[in-house]
Amino acid sequence: MQKVCFVTIGATAAFDQLLEAVLTPQFLQALQGSGYTTLSLQYGKNGQKILRDSEAFELAKNHGIEITGFDFNKQGLGQEMWAVKAGEDRAEGVVISHAGSGSILDALRIEAPLIVVPNTSLLHNHQVELAEEMARLGYLVHGSLDDLPATLTEAATLSKKRQAWPPENRGADPGGRGLAGVMDEEMGFYD
Repeated sequence: MQKVCFVTIGATAAFDQLLEAVLTPQFLQALQGSGYTTLSLQYGKNGQKILRDSEAFELAKNHGIEITGFDFNKQGLGQEMWAVKAGEDRAEGVVISHAGSGSILDALRIEAPLIVVPNTSLLHNHQVELAEEMARLGYLVHGSLDDLPATLTEAATLSKKRQAWPPENRGADPGGRGLAGVMDEEMGFYD
């Protein structure tokens, strides 16, 4: 039975450190131990070189994991995110994402198990706060580059008790405040 781990590092500010973290022997071994069969990567502009220069393909083959990847998809990442959902021939997998709000919302909307890893090197970084708050509310697992293998177990546990998205107190109109209103609505914040 197929089980997919889909990793997205973002398109605007590529998060190469996340890509490098999921290509380590420790992470590949954790995938194997959790029954994963496929590691699918949205690797951004420099990712193909990182992937090619790593030993990941050989290591993954030794762990029974197929690695696939692409730089950017103009159609969005919906198909890749849906591939982690349980189905007739698939066990439930996980999305591992940078902490960009668009990627987080895409995964939450389809109720995909989600691990969010903030890119702490960004200037004026809002990603840590977003990941911490969303994890506190029970929507996702806040991961870090230092301990990514352990988050696979956390995500499987959270999947059984994850909060439904969107929040119950969601209104029909975010108050006509543009993007701020949409984000408030999605997050469940009201005056």
